[in-house]
Amino acid sequence: MRYIFFLFLLFLGFSSCSKNEESSANMRISAVKLTPKNESAPASDAQYDPAAPEITQKIIKQASLRFETNDLEDTFKQIQTAIVANKASIQNDSEGKEYDNIYRTLTIRVPSANFDSFINAVSKGVSYFEQKEISAENVTEQYIDLTSRLNTKRKLEARYLEILQKATKISEILEIEKQISAIREEIEAKEGQLKYLESRVSESTVTISFYKTIAQKQGVKISYGSKIWTAIQSGFFSLSDFLISIISIWPFIIVFCVLVYFIRKRFKRKKI
Repeated sequence: MRYIFFLFLLFLGFSSCSKNEESSANMRISAVKLTPKNESAPASDAQYDPAAPEITQKIIKQASLRFETNDLEDTFKQIQTAIVANKASIQNDSEGKEYDNIYRTLTIRVPSANFDSFINAVSKGVSYFEQKEISAENVTEQYIDLTSRLNTKRKLEARYLEILQKATKISEILEIEKQISAIREEIEAKEGQLKYLESRVSESTVTISFYKTIAQKQGVKISYGSKIWTAIQSGFFSLSDFLISIISIWPFIIVFCVLVYFIRKRFKRKKI
């Protein structure tokens, strides 16, 4: 009886040990499985940044137009009307005359949103263009890169300012101020580049050159008698110029005549 009771206690002891080992093993497994979940949570949050701003496409538009017109003034008035309607402005205005035409060239700054409508308004009534070039340059990547570099420099400047407040030695203060000055120059340079880029994106440049041909018919209208009279006048003026030029060198003529006289007189004496 005692032997049976001892076996029963021994069996209970082995069963309780096996249960404890299984529960501890399950706890170890659950601990190993939970660790990757906790570590992966911050990584998933880092992939999404709702505060990051969206960059729109940055496009620089340019156009160059050249055409012939019958009336320069009417064409200029048409361009002025298009300028007012599209909120544009004249940046440069030049005009001149060549051998067979008179021309006018305008450099105009147009808001990029009104670029197409302005080109259409100017093109009305033009039969053909001798030159029509329209370009669109995408500078989005350059804009993003410049903005990122500028933000980095600003953060670096802020760190140096924090260090400057904690510095105690004069040598450290001077060195930090030198670094801050160099960073500030880089920030100002990049800010200038960014403003210039934004200006070119916001306003497009349009160059318009138009001209009027001049007919060369003046030679047909001049009569034969008029040509003879013009030739006589031209000869008279040429003779007058020749006499005036001779009078202007009279001292040299007198000296030449005196030399010739003495030379001839000397030769006559030798012959005698």
